[in-house]
Amino acid sequence: MTNAVVTGGAGFIGSSLVRRLKERGWNVVVIDAFTYAACEENLAGVIGDASCSLVAGSIGDRALVADVLASCRPDLIFNLAAETHVDRSIDAPEDFFATNVVQTVAFLDMCRIYWRGLDAQTAGRFRVVHVSTDEVYGSVSQGQADEAAPLLPNSPYAASKAGGDMAVRSFQRTYGLPAVVTRGSNTFGPRQFPEKLIPRMILSALDGRTLPVYGDGAHERDWMHVDDHVGGIVAAAERGRCGEIYNLGAGSGLTNIELVRALCATLDRVRPRAGGGSYRDSIAFTADRPGHDRRYALDCRKAASELDWRPSYILSKGLAATVDWYLDHADWWQPILEGRYSLERLGLIDEAAK
Repeated sequence: MTNAVVTGGAGFIGSSLVRRLKERGWNVVVIDAFTYAACEENLAGVIGDASCSLVAGSIGDRALVADVLASCRPDLIFNLAAETHVDRSIDAPEDFFATNVVQTVAFLDMCRIYWRGLDAQTAGRFRVVHVSTDEVYGSVSQGQADEAAPLLPNSPYAASKAGGDMAVRSFQRTYGLPAVVTRGSNTFGPRQFPEKLIPRMILSALDGRTLPVYGDGAHERDWMHVDDHVGGIVAAAERGRCGEIYNLGAGSGLTNIELVRALCATLDRVRPRAGGGSYRDSIAFTADRPGHDRRYALDCRKAASELDWRPSYILSKGLAATVDWYLDHADWWQPILEGRYSLERLGLIDEAAK
């Protein structure tokens, strides 16, 4: 039976990965620091039996990580622990570099020490999968970014993730640590923290609020369902070559305004407004995000050829299923809106501080 450690496993993508690994019959230990976007409810139904346990703590805590690795004896480690929200990185950049670079380096070093102590057979199947983002490539004006494209991050979040990617590369090249990196496009689906665009639009619409779209709304993103993203991460763990990077995207490019209008059309159909009219009437353009990348686009041919991975979700069906999930799970998101986050705008630079 495969043993795995998933860091950041109580977050959005991490909890979906834990569910996938459990379905495959793996033993899983989750490490999570439980910052604003993580919660134990994301792991409801999977945590608690002998095959899946949860450890609260930071990946930068060397003693904690050493204890987990010694007791779990993982064959695979998935590192999804990260600060991930661009707007928050504008408000508090140091927090992002602390987690995504400094703590990541400490964690990689503990993985190295653990790997060096394995017998030859176990060491041969051991892998570290570091989960990153397409934002490290910066804005792609034309065509698609492949894995050899230069890293040109434009936000503190993207820069901190690029730093983490470089740390992984250095540990693989210097020490031989068997590691792969995945870079995923914009991901959506159940249990995504309401600060992100899709759940924020859904919940704002249900609450009768304005639907704020940054700038002119023409910023383009490639939208991938979380189940497809998780499938790519697992494929990289099982079939990826050590030292390689794999782009994971759906090829579903939409501008932000097109996406919001699609969400409104879905809500118009499944939850019509009490007073009539379309949710589109609530769309309002607002001040753009500082350093906002204009376009992301990934070349994913390498993942298709080497990992035999391809996305399965049609965007329209994925969006409809996601809307249905949020409509059916107010018990999940209502406590968040009443406590940690209330759909407010973040990441606006204080003009007086310039």
